[in-house]
Amino acid sequence: MQRLRQCALVGIGIGYFVLILVNSLACAAENVLLHEDFQTLERWEPFYFPKIEEHSTYTIEAPDVLKAESNASASAIKLKERFNVYEYPHLEWRWKVENVYAKGDAKKKDGDDYPLRIYIVFKYDPDKAGFGKKLKYKTAKALYGEYPPHSSLNYIWANKAHPEDILTNTYADEAKMILLQKGTKHVGTWQVERVHILDDYQKAFDEEPPEIASIVIMSDADNTKEQATAYIDYIKIFQTSP
Repeated sequence: MQRLRQCALVGIGIGYFVLILVNSLACAAENVLLHEDFQTLERWEPFYFPKIEEHSTYTIEAPDVLKAESNASASAIKLKERFNVYEYPHLEWRWKVENVYAKGDAKKKDGDDYPLRIYIVFKYDPDKAGFGKKLKYKTAKALYGEYPPHSSLNYIWANKAHPEDILTNTYADEAKMILLQKGTKHVGTWQVERVHILDDYQKAFDEEPPEIASIVIMSDADNTKEQATAYIDYIKIFQTSP
């Protein structure tokens, strides 16, 4: 009996080791840079916009879910670390919105609000810019104290079922809107998104992106003056598609 018990324990130990090894190999194969499951917001910092006094709120809800709320407001949270999109081009997350905006419209300035969006913001590199762009960005830095982004991809939960999948932002040509969810079809349900940053940038801008980027989460309602509640379960940035 003692021998059988010892054999059983050995078998359990081997099985446990194999399970750990398989999981470790899976993680190594993906080479995950970030797997944010929102136990805290320690890795994030607030991001505010000039002249917008009403700010959206970002809190942790049990069990480990980010809750974003906007009420005629706009602000964001930004991951403190930057990353190389060529080394880590894959992005995955799980999100849910409780509502979309009645006045929201990605083709109008007064409708440029979304219950939830995830930005990939690309860092401006003066060494790779032409003369005209250098002058423009140098002026902006003198006014605001830092360079504005080179460009951005906005993965949005659009308020309307637009026929397009990619739109240019109504305020800035350097910002492209990628419409992953459209309208009310999946409102109130969790949706998993998987995107390839390099491929999407090429489709949106017809060129290759700068190397370094940041990730930003935002819920805004400053244009429509409406309210929204949305959630993110996790965000993952990784090298190889699983």
